[in-house]
Amino acid sequence: MSSITTVAVLGTGVLGAQIAFQTAFHGYRVHAYDINEEALDRARTRFAELAGIYQHDPAVGAAAHQTEAALQNLHLTTDLAEAVGDADLVIEAVPEKIEVKRRLYTELADLAPSRTIFATNSSTLLPSDLKDFTGRPGKFLALHYANHVWRQNTAEVMGTTDTDPAVYETVVDFARNSGMVPVELKKEKAGYVLNSLLVPLLDAASGLLVEGIADHETIDKTWRIATGAPLGPFQIFDIVGLTTAYNIASTNPSEKSQEFAAMLKRDFIDRGHLGTASGQGFYTY
Repeated sequence: MSSITTVAVLGTGVLGAQIAFQTAFHGYRVHAYDINEEALDRARTRFAELAGIYQHDPAVGAAAHQTEAALQNLHLTTDLAEAVGDADLVIEAVPEKIEVKRRLYTELADLAPSRTIFATNSSTLLPSDLKDFTGRPGKFLALHYANHVWRQNTAEVMGTTDTDPAVYETVVDFARNSGMVPVELKKEKAGYVLNSLLVPLLDAASGLLVEGIADHETIDKTWRIATGAPLGPFQIFDIVGLTTAYNIASTNPSEKSQEFAAMLKRDFIDRGHLGTASGQGFYTY
């Protein structure tokens, strides 16, 4: 496989922006795509904030000239054809809705060069749910990042039975060369490794809340004290983003999940309280 030099990141939300900046910081040319100029304006703000974080977070400790170089490697566009026209790798980080992703891949199949590898950052969907819409199932797989990618720098790589082993290895190498620690999955698993461990915790926490067993501060405090973990589940919800939490909960038919989704929409999302990204969620930041 040819080496990866140019990457398109589709979606510049909280995690998409982090993926794009991390990739650009490690010397790749990055096209960051979103659907309109308003979204790109938010992305510019996120990139500027990330430049400051990379300089001051001890996990990175970057000099100003390094973050300036990263910003120079970023090219923002609302033109999908422009974003993917010369991409060696496309990383899709659009909303966690299967219909949205399938429509996007159908469009991408005609726009991207035949050599281009497609990778989904989906947290909950299996790549096999999407592969038939890509036009290139052999060059499609999942590449899943954790939030705060400069510090929590795992990159879970998960293919399908159709994924070319050479493509898989190319993406593993890309992850490593872009400052990530590749986590290589041997077969498809909903939730990968990270979310297979994390989601049961978050589900249990949301269940305790909607049942009225305890408030979110008590649930978080219990988890932190008893396990030594730095964050409780509702602090994690805020970091992940309450819109993402809502999208996931609303697709789960269980009564508790539906009640939690309704609560998130009514008490938080409809009020513009989206978690750390907006400055307020379960906690104020």
